[in-house]
Amino acid sequence: MRLDYLMVTLSLAAAGARVVEVSAVGLILIIGGLIVIALEFVHPGAFLLIPGTVVLASGVIFLVAPAALSSSPIGPLVVALVAVAAALITIPWYRRMGAVHRPMTTTPESLTGERGLVIAPVVPDQLSGKVRIHSEVWSARSDRPIPAGTQVRVQGGQGVAVWVQPIDPDAPKTAS
Repeated sequence: MRLDYLMVTLSLAAAGARVVEVSAVGLILIIGGLIVIALEFVHPGAFLLIPGTVVLASGVIFLVAPAALSSSPIGPLVVALVAVAAALITIPWYRRMGAVHRPMTTTPESLTGERGLVIAPVVPDQLSGKVRIHSEVWSARSDRPIPAGTQVRVQGGQGVAVWVQPIDPDAPKTAS
């Protein structure tokens, strides 16, 4: 169940049952809405802004017209209309905030010239070697064995692997 529906439903139930003062319900909704909106800013992209706005708007309505919402059968309809309006206002804001560029992708070929560190030994003609380049781990190939811990430079890419050579010129070479 979505958070905004749960909070509005519980608030309406509490107000209808006269368990809590309606103005207290409005304050609880406003505080809950602000907390949900704050969570969106802490963790962007979680799409919490819409439910937070809906809950916040519902709380404001409870503060402005508490008697009309708690004693009238139209109360839930008003809250629902305010929720829809808040969502319709918030959705375009999300679209403006959204990425306008394509997501970045890294391919083995785009790493040519980058430095890396061998974390699993590279063996010629095998794909068992692993290299850390920046924060990513890539399968590595080479024409010579390269032990773990060796600094390498990417010479190119092949499939899903990078082709690497040791930066140290004294690295062992395979016998031809």
